[in-house]
Amino acid sequence: MTSFIHLLFEPCARHARWVLVLGLLAGLALQDVAALFKPSIPWFIASLLFTASLRIGPRSALGALRDFGRHIEVTLLMQLVFPLCLLGVVIVFGATGVYVTALLLVAAAAPISGCPNIVIMLGHEPAPALRQLVIGMALLPLTVVPVFLWLPELGELKSVLIACARLLLVIGIAASAGFALRVWWKPELTAQEIQTIDGVSAILMAVVVIGLMSALGEAMRNQPVALVAMLFFAFALNFGLQWLGRLFWRWRYGGDYTVPLSVISGNRNVALYLTALPAAATDDLLLFVGCYQFPMYLTPILLRRYYRQDLPATSP
Repeated sequence: MTSFIHLLFEPCARHARWVLVLGLLAGLALQDVAALFKPSIPWFIASLLFTASLRIGPRSALGALRDFGRHIEVTLLMQLVFPLCLLGVVIVFGATGVYVTALLLVAAAAPISGCPNIVIMLGHEPAPALRQLVIGMALLPLTVVPVFLWLPELGELKSVLIACARLLLVIGIAASAGFALRVWWKPELTAQEIQTIDGVSAILMAVVVIGLMSALGEAMRNQPVALVAMLFFAFALNFGLQWLGRLFWRWRYGGDYTVPLSVISGNRNVALYLTALPAAATDDLLLFVGCYQFPMYLTPILLRRYYRQDLPATSP
């Protein structure tokens, strides 16, 4: 039975990056299916966190005590200091509009739940990404306050804090379940079992992105120029933040932290805001959130060679 399951998911693990591309294309081409999947996105995200926790295990995920302090520092730099610096520039130049709002929201957001899986697809150690996901999400109710105070059109801060608490609860339950199963079932996974879990994760990520593509159907029909402009902005912002992140985090920490923190620098959970903001604020952001999925899920393909430079010398 185990061999059959491995044979079923092994091709998905081996071609995980292309499974994500198929998810993007399916979401664009099958808008009815995308709309069908959209309400179930939170469940698929919880499943993603579960598989990532199961694969990594509690020992690697929790790390050493010094790692905890390091991740708090990363969160404060990434989700508080950086957006405050951007906010200062915005105030000085008096910039406004949906692009400015999107920039500030991305800068203040926590990592996406799929970051550990993306790091795995890039061939790097995913444990720092999982730790940063948990701590970044836990501190988000504090770090997001300045941006929301400056942008009152986003609605009540209370709604966002409630959404943060809800997502943090999901992360805690999913991660705890994954760790508990790992301890109870298999403290040490075989290479075959890891590959099976990676295949399941790739399919789950593809399903999530199909659901998130539901926002782009109307734009493709009615706003093609705006869609192209927003896509260009999304790629420039995501990959630009990853590039800056790699320069900074390689200088600051280096080692196994460089790639996970670089990936997280650009791949932020802006979709979280859609669950909390008023309709008037989210209408303009829906197009951006949909477009932002493209650089996120194409990172394992388009930036694999870029991040290969950070692999240990003994890696293939």
